[in-house]
Amino acid sequence: MNLLFVFLQAGGGGDYSFLIMMVAIFAIMYFFMIRPQNKKQKAIANFRKSLEVGQEVITAGGIYGKIKEVEDNTVVLEIASGVKIKIDKNSIFADAAASQQTK
Repeated sequence: MNLLFVFLQAGGGGDYSFLIMMVAIFAIMYFFMIRPQNKKQKAIANFRKSLEVGQEVITAGGIYGKIKEVEDNTVVLEIASGVKIKIDKNSIFADAAASQQTK
């Protein structure tokens, strides 16, 4: 009922300016918010699929380490000499410092 009232007040029934404005706002939100976020999520997913032994990464908790083993859903990280932890792949991010050194 409230949505119908808003449409009737804004457009008077025949005026489509409100509808055009709503479509424009949605398009702006899509191109500036939704689309870049989807691209970022795809890039992170591709990074996690391409994990390999010896690569330096950061966990979601902020732990830096080097990958020692890659399994289906988990990764074994060496965080200090002889100290290994097993974590989920979804909590791994790229080490920005290591990626900048290789460029």
